[in-house]
Parts: sequence; structure tokens; C-alpha cells
Amino acid sequence: MRIVYLGDVVARPGREAVVNAVRPLKEKYAFDALIVNVDNAAHGFGCTPKICNTLFQAGVTAVVTGDHVWNQKEILPFLDDCKRIVRPLNYPQTLPGAGAREIPLDNGQKLLLVEVVGRVFMEAVDCPLQALDKLLENYRPGKNISAVLVDIHAEATAEKQAFAHYFDGRVSAIIGSHTHVPTNDAVVLPKGTAYQTDAGMCGNYDGVIGFDPQTPIERLKDKFSQGRLEPCSGKGTVCGVFIETDNATGLALRIEPVKFIQ
Repeated sequence: MRIVYLGDVVARPGREAVVNAVRPLKEKYAFDALIVNVDNAAHGFGCTPKICNTLFQAGVTAVVTGDHVWNQKEILPFLDDCKRIVRPLNYPQTLPGAGAREIPLDNGQKLLLVEVVGRVFMEAVDCPLQALDKLLENYRPGKNISAVLVDIHAEATAEKQAFAHYFDGRVSAIIGSHTHVPTNDAVVLPKGTAYQTDAGMCGNYDGVIGFDPQTPIERLKDKFSQGRLEPCSGKGTVCGVFIETDNATGLALRIEPVKFIQ
């Protein structure tokens, strides 16, 4: 299976960049699945059904979210109704949506798409390792599912690395999101799981993680700001990863960074 995963979409520059990148990415990677993180797609905070459907119409296979999943209230019923969107698995199971979904692909394969959020420097949530452990009792890559892609939406790099090593050989790929800064550590781990600490973002890189720098500077310098975070304007850059898996084992053959500048 050939998978392209794109990091956090930030506001209009990120949305437009992803839509414009679908065809070139398809031509270059001949992907079977295009997965996009939409946690900041709606003016930087959460996502809406309209945005999701625009991305689906452009050729995105499925989307994942993150800690901003609840910011746009109109997304709540959509999380149940749409089978192509995933919210964090280690949130309470009584909440709308699902933390994992089987995504059927045009080539007849199925991708298990999973998301967890971290606990270091984040809000209190259930243990991501225990949540994924329980889910994987029912799945074996290359056996009853073609591949398993896990998005770990977390702040701390060490937490992401430890998480990846714990599940090495049990899932096809673990890709980090949330920090919006791409890391230079794409690797296939010893037991066959592709990993990168953070895929980066799809947005305008001229600011601070996709936002106009004025308010972040005020908060850093004075510990006070009356302004709210406003997304950067201008053209966006697409960042993510490309993963190829072995159809026999469901494990990774290779991973490489993706960067598309409009």
C-alpha cells in the first residue's frame, strides 16, 4: 500500500495548498490513500463538515483531527455520520465519533486509521498506549487488515518516540502531528513500523506555526496579549510523509518526507 499523510492543515492557506497538491502528489507517489490532519483547518481551530467535504471532493481519502476536534460545534454530528473522519481514540468512548475506522480503498484493500492524543504538556486524557493496545487485540497488519496508520497528536517528542517503539512491528506507521514543525527523523524502526516525530503542517510558514507572529510575540515578551491568534495569509506549503507498506506483512518498506510548495 502507498500512503501519503499530510500534517495539520492551518486555515485557508493550508486548505488551498492541500487541494492544489492532490494531483501533483498523486502523479508523484501514485498513492492508494491520502490522509490529512484537519485539526486547525477552520481558521486555525478545529474543522467543519464543509471543509471536510471540500477535501474529500478534491481527492483526500480520509481525515484525522486532534485536541481541537470539539472547537467547531457543527462537526459533532458529522463525527458520527461520516465514516472518513477519526477523532482521538483515548477520549471517552461516549463522545461523538470514533477513534479508529476501517477505510476501504479503491484497490480493494482496507486501511485502519487511528488517532491518539498525547498526555505530556496536554490536557488529561486516557493512556494512549492502553487505548491502542486494546484496539490492536482485534487487528493484525497483513492478516485481517491491509495496513494500520496511527496519528499521534502530541506535544513532547520523547513521548512520541516511546509510543512508536512500544508499538514497533504491530502497526504499519506511526506519524506525529500537533507541533506544526516537520522533524528530520523519518525512519523504518527495527521491527518494521514507519515513524516520523512530526509531519509538520500544511499552511503558511512565514509566521508562528501558521499564525501571524504578533500575538505570539506579545505573549512571549510580555506574558500578556489582548489579541487572539490569527492565521497567516498568503500561500501555504504542504508537508507530510510518504509510506509504502508490504502487502504480505502490512509493515513498512520505506518512508520519506513530503514537501510541496505552490
